[in-house]
Amino acid sequence: MTSRLYSLDPMEGFSPVTLAGHRDAIVGVYFSANQRNMYTVSRDGALFVWEYTVEQEDSEEEDQGVNGKWAISAKHYFRQTNARVVCSAFHQASNLLLVGFTTGIFGIWELPDFTNIHTLSISQNRIDTASINASGEWLALGSSKLGQLLVWEWQSESYVLKQQGHFYDMNCLSYSADGQYVATGGDDGKVKIWNTTSGFCFVTFSDHSSGVVAVEFTKNSQVVLTASQDGTVRAYDLLRYRNFRTFTSPSPVQFSSLAVDPSGEIVCAGSMDTFEIYVWSIQTGKLLDVVSGHEGPISSLAFNPTGTLMASGSWDQTVRLWDIFGRGKNVESFNHNSEVLSVTFNPNGKEVCASTLDGNISFWNVEHGTQTTTIEGRRDISGGRKSADKISAENSSAGKAFNSICYTADGSCIIGGGNSKYVCIYDIKSKILVKKFQISHNISLDGTQEFLNSKNMTDAGPLDMIDDDDNPSDPEDRIDRSLPGVRKGDLSVRRTRPEARSKGVKFSPTGRSWAAASTEGLLIYSLDETLIFDPFDLDIDITFETTLETLEEKEYLKAFVMAFKLNERPLIQKVYEAIPPEDVALVVKGLPEHYLEKVLKFIGSHMEQSPHLEFHLLWCTSLLTNHGRFIRNHSGQMLPNLRGLQKGITKLQEDLNKTCDENRYTLEYFLTLCKKTAEQESNMEVEMPFA
Repeated sequence: MTSRLYSLDPMEGFSPVTLAGHRDAIVGVYFSANQRNMYTVSRDGALFVWEYTVEQEDSEEEDQGVNGKWAISAKHYFRQTNARVVCSAFHQASNLLLVGFTTGIFGIWELPDFTNIHTLSISQNRIDTASINASGEWLALGSSKLGQLLVWEWQSESYVLKQQGHFYDMNCLSYSADGQYVATGGDDGKVKIWNTTSGFCFVTFSDHSSGVVAVEFTKNSQVVLTASQDGTVRAYDLLRYRNFRTFTSPSPVQFSSLAVDPSGEIVCAGSMDTFEIYVWSIQTGKLLDVVSGHEGPISSLAFNPTGTLMASGSWDQTVRLWDIFGRGKNVESFNHNSEVLSVTFNPNGKEVCASTLDGNISFWNVEHGTQTTTIEGRRDISGGRKSADKISAENSSAGKAFNSICYTADGSCIIGGGNSKYVCIYDIKSKILVKKFQISHNISLDGTQEFLNSKNMTDAGPLDMIDDDDNPSDPEDRIDRSLPGVRKGDLSVRRTRPEARSKGVKFSPTGRSWAAASTEGLLIYSLDETLIFDPFDLDIDITFETTLETLEEKEYLKAFVMAFKLNERPLIQKVYEAIPPEDVALVVKGLPEHYLEKVLKFIGSHMEQSPHLEFHLLWCTSLLTNHGRFIRNHSGQMLPNLRGLQKGITKLQEDLNKTCDENRYTLEYFLTLCKKTAEQESNMEVEMPFA
């Protein structure tokens, strides 16, 4: 409840100053622009203005905080009913104070007059962090309970950025066919679609009334299908962003798995309580068939690439192959020594892989029905000791199995994750662990540390799980809604610590990246460097007019990048064609590498409708000369754009050859005529002196 003032540099005669008077913990302390005022904000909603006064008037100009004293000049109160201050931020240049409260309300005050500019509510949950950008125009607000981030422009009262993650755990994920998007489902019943390049969520569906357990894209990536424990399977249209089809079973069941055939016509869902597989037509929404045979909850479903077979894994320790479209209903069963947790097909369709509760990954030949190999991953995935564990991580049986597995794009490796802090990639042929990733180093999560300090263990349990806050600040924190033994639900009270685990792993169809749905959120590991947050994306100064002004000032590189940020094709074309040919090499040399893909794509498409052949070739030569190594190292990512460029150059060459061949004699005539004219002019110049 006190503030202390120290000197960073040694000053003669200066002693640290203690400022007291608040009745609750101080949230923020700020200097004014002239350094003569200081503002302190406390949790109970009080703002004190401290003013520096000099005792000796003649030494005021030379005073450096030695001869004066700090005193309270004013006291102000925010007066928010049943709300406490959680965070604050101050912008010196404009004297703006931003304050966030426990009720989800934030306010802006102008100091030192304490004039209230805005008081707005963004949610019903507390605002945990606040910040103001350098110009003082944008406010960033974060809520940890919602996983929410807002960027608010207070002058125009509009959102610049609005992002929110899943409220509870993220359960499942799926890549689109081109690897550009990832769909995730969580315990909060929400389905979110993320852009893998920017890392932002651009659409959220909230139709499910219970946790989403499985999500799948169709092959054309225009439809997302989800299965939930509320007993429904829903289909979402990604063109109109709506739930256009809902599939249900004749009697209410809880779904635990989902699979879509490659043609996008059939969707299958496995149940947790009736042990049956339901088959629907996406086109009509009708229930086509109910497949039974398993004797335990169905944990996983997968179609082979051709769509002729479907594999199902169950807790009855079997994997079954079903001919969904055939009349014979032939079923082949592969028996395991433990419960099957996940099943997937090799991209070539000749092999099926299953992970079991004993930590093994088994591979079966589909044609012959024989087991080809087994990978024992129990020791590889195990790791991390939970705070309440009585035994060490090495001897613990928990978390030593793969809950989710997926083949790489070429089918040579398998990736797996589970209730552990590790995700493992194995080479199938040699059965060797290729790489092991640790998904989190956050020690506030259970299971990230291998060894625990015995000092933190008390008679009442682990020290970090004991609620030692005698006076919780928020009313909702004082209400104990937890149930005995429940590990889901209201985790914000922190009576149970969240565990480090990955509930789902998927490899991108492009083979360049993979993603994990973890306790920390959606993690994307990529071979490419496109996942770079560029602050240039969020610059208020990038407009059509400012881009043209930059171009007139002959700052070609900056104008070129600004045009790509606005993504307006006419503007990009105008800037591109305005760059002088002699400056092209210089612009290309300074071009950031993550814009190369966009530039190559633009030139490839623009080349087909533009007459500036030599100008385009000059750009292509400069790009390959200056960034050839980067393009070669990222050939998988650049290949489509390079093919488009090659196609454009080839087409221009063919058109040019055709034009030259058709006008061969005309060109020869013009060349001959030029020579004759040049000869005549030279003869006239020789004869002129005699004239």
